[in-house]
Amino acid sequence: MPIKVQNDLPAREILERENIFVMDEDRAMHQDIRPLQVLLLNLMPTKEATELQILRSLSNTPLQVDVTFTTASSHESKNTSILHLNRFYVPFSEIKDMKFDGMIITGAPLEDIEYEEVDFWEEFKEILVWTETHVTSTMFQCWAAQAAIFCLYGIRKKQLSEKKFGIFEHEVKNSRVPLVRGFDDVFYAPHSRHTEVNINDIEACGKVTVLADSRDAGFFLGIADEGRKVFVQGHPEYDRMTLDTEYRRDVNKGLKIDIPVNYYRDDNPDRGPVLTWRSHCFNLYSNWLNYYVYQTTPYNLYGTPEVFK
Repeated sequence: MPIKVQNDLPAREILERENIFVMDEDRAMHQDIRPLQVLLLNLMPTKEATELQILRSLSNTPLQVDVTFTTASSHESKNTSILHLNRFYVPFSEIKDMKFDGMIITGAPLEDIEYEEVDFWEEFKEILVWTETHVTSTMFQCWAAQAAIFCLYGIRKKQLSEKKFGIFEHEVKNSRVPLVRGFDDVFYAPHSRHTEVNINDIEACGKVTVLADSRDAGFFLGIADEGRKVFVQGHPEYDRMTLDTEYRRDVNKGLKIDIPVNYYRDDNPDRGPVLTWRSHCFNLYSNWLNYYVYQTTPYNLYGTPEVFK
């Protein structure tokens, strides 16, 4: 898939080295098609790494995607340079009148904080309401999935006795739903979190169709509102080395941290990780873009308001 990004985005050079087709702004202007407009609300502190992970995950379909990066206007980023943010990000307050085919809201390292104590919580709720009338389909990841499920269905996250950290086996629960089309019955995906939305609570509410879960990691993937909302309680977009970086960071800080489950060869950090989840990651994002964005969104985002509630 051609991904349109700004000419000097740092992630572009890395993607091109991986033979991923990245289209610059000049070439995109001469394409006689309408690219999908996807908005990425990046709540992760390591924004550049997350940009790369998401762009790579979106790269496996023939669709052209124009990605816009945004942040919460009410939150001050401490881990990404102001120059990068000013150059590549648009404050959400400046795009409120725009419409998008798809939106991805990332996780955030906020699990030990109550929702109401998050500095951008009111803005997050505002954005959630805004998606109903401005976005065809929204994918919520990890913390954002937990927060959205709480806002929409009143289900609070629960603290885990120990961090869910590693690569876990999952089982597809409803293979007829297009979002998991092409998935194996059993697949792997990364988790890195201290809290969870309990699958029993999700099933009891009756609003979310559970598509995949894990005996050891719990709820992983769900869909609601005929695909307009997708919830991913995990990090399928993670790179090979992401969990390794988290693990070594905590070790260097002297924090108590177990070796990531099912991640290193022979559970030995010196032998490096085994990549076991990327094909299903690509499949997930490809299915989402194809079945719930491309085949659902109107050609004229501003001319057919009946698509939106």
